[in-house]
Amino acid sequence: MLQAIGLTSAPRRGLPAVVDDLTFEAGPGRVTALLGAPGSGKTAALRLMLELDPGRGVTYFRGRPMHRIPHPAREVGVLLGDVPGHPARTARGQLRMLGAAAGVPAARADELLEFVGLAGLGEQRIGALSLGMDRRLALASALLGDPHTLVLDDPAEGLDPREGCWLHGLLRAHADRGGTVLYTTADPKEAARAADRVVTIDGGRLVADQDADDFSRTRLRPRVAVRTPHADRLAAVVRREARAARRSVEVVAEAGGRLAVYGSTCAEIGDTAFRHGLPVHQLADEVGDTGAVASGGGARPAGSGARTGRDGPATTAAVPDPPGPGRGPGAGSGAKAGGGTGARGARSAAEVSGPEPPPIRRHPAPGPLHPLRYELRRLLGVRTTALIMAAVLVVSVGLSVLLARTGHAPLPKVLAAWPSLLPLPPAAIGAGLLGALASGDEFRYPALAAGRGTVPRRLGLLLAKLGVSAGAAAVLALAVALVSAGALHVVYGDGLIHVPPNPGLLGASWVALTVGCAWAGLLAAGIFRVATAGVATVLAVPVLVVPLVQKVLTAPGARPVTGLPTGLRELLWPRWPYETDRWVTVAVGIVAHPVGAALALSLSVLVCAYLFTSLHGGARWRSRGVTGSGPTP
Repeated sequence: MLQAIGLTSAPRRGLPAVVDDLTFEAGPGRVTALLGAPGSGKTAALRLMLELDPGRGVTYFRGRPMHRIPHPAREVGVLLGDVPGHPARTARGQLRMLGAAAGVPAARADELLEFVGLAGLGEQRIGALSLGMDRRLALASALLGDPHTLVLDDPAEGLDPREGCWLHGLLRAHADRGGTVLYTTADPKEAARAADRVVTIDGGRLVADQDADDFSRTRLRPRVAVRTPHADRLAAVVRREARAARRSVEVVAEAGGRLAVYGSTCAEIGDTAFRHGLPVHQLADEVGDTGAVASGGGARPAGSGARTGRDGPATTAAVPDPPGPGRGPGAGSGAKAGGGTGARGARSAAEVSGPEPPPIRRHPAPGPLHPLRYELRRLLGVRTTALIMAAVLVVSVGLSVLLARTGHAPLPKVLAAWPSLLPLPPAAIGAGLLGALASGDEFRYPALAAGRGTVPRRLGLLLAKLGVSAGAAAVLALAVALVSAGALHVVYGDGLIHVPPNPGLLGASWVALTVGCAWAGLLAAGIFRVATAGVATVLAVPVLVVPLVQKVLTAPGARPVTGLPTGLRELLWPRWPYETDRWVTVAVGIVAHPVGAALALSLSVLVCAYLFTSLHGGARWRSRGVTGSGPTP
């Protein structure tokens, strides 16, 4: 059961509200169409229901508003526009990534691909899908959590009749299993053919709320469509003969030499045109739309009338039962409630206390239920990661060979492919780019928060991104060192490679540099919401921050910190073993280096900025959640 009560959008700059006091219901086991012309407020109404836009009102999904549902993907399946996925990601990879966020097993992706008819296109890139295939993938995304309610914005837009038939057959099958289906459309004939109930809006206000049979009887009229180069003459002849025969015939002239004749038949119009020698280029029976007209049932909530005698092509398509773990509690209540207003948890406008409905606030999107699995699939699901790593390896090997040929660079610099002309080695820049894309792509392709344009600032998601980016950076650093060493062995033989006296400190410094660059790119991109800012921050560390740190470290009177490990061991309890002093000394040596100190300082500032923006948004959300929650179901 879906119940929208008093939905009103927030007016902007003196303009009237796009949605104004809209109240209606969509019952379980029924398909409800929200009908309206383009610009009538259909999409705005859906966004208010899903709490994506501010306004007033409340929408209950089986008795709970959206922000009170613990796992929204398992209760409400949403389709708003195209699939918000990276165009280079495969259809299977997209569903598996979203499945990790929704907490469903990876096998669910393959089941849904087969269910929506994309079993053979699982490895197809999202950017290469046709409009029909994209709609199928969007429906599969909406069905990932096996939701009870489907909320779809114009799902049949741009589809051919065959695809539209399949789509409405799928919606009918979902409703027949007790689910609730609400979709928007601008086509009244489609609404009459595919829906059980039609809610008509115009200018954001409710015009009519009718059963499909009543809607067809009051809104749609049969007519004869005629196209002729002599439209005015034929219209005059038809009107004259109708008056002579005392018949009620209405002729409406349309653009392009087209006439719409109500109250006649194709045979009568064809005979009239033949008798008067008027050529006819088109003659067909149609169902015409008389426009949105308020009906007596417009103020009533959705009734319990059964759908009879209207089985059309879009409703007879055979659709198998969806795979998955079965519906949640109350999923089959549609069969018992019959779509009426007496279902459990039903509310009407009269039950809302107060002169006006509660405010609607934009709430942060929930984080993924399995953040580590989600982040791994996000990182490995596109070719960008492999291409960046391959490019870094190729450039690093080339620089290592050139540096070794000159004979002036020390071996660590040669293995790291870090010439003095570059602010950072290619591996550090590549790691920073991977970290920046980890946050930047979330804003560019907001799969976690479609329709919101923001990324949920959740601690679990942040830790998963930090961990995965650190792992990728460490792998890249080790791969560069090993591949460079192998290339030098092939080109120059064994005489160049030798073990340095302090391999632990050098290895830890090298890995820490790449990991720090990855984290700097990730945090900066998360703060500024664009990957370019993350890369710019990584490059700004050696260019801007390192010179400042060098001035501080090399200032006259600067004292060493060689006694720090011993002092820490004396302060802490229990005492750590003496072997730990060596690792503390290594860490201090890394931070004492100008680049390490600059990177540590930059990371500290970025972490504080990230936490400040996150806590600021979280406090605002909590304060608004108290006033915008509405009555407790």
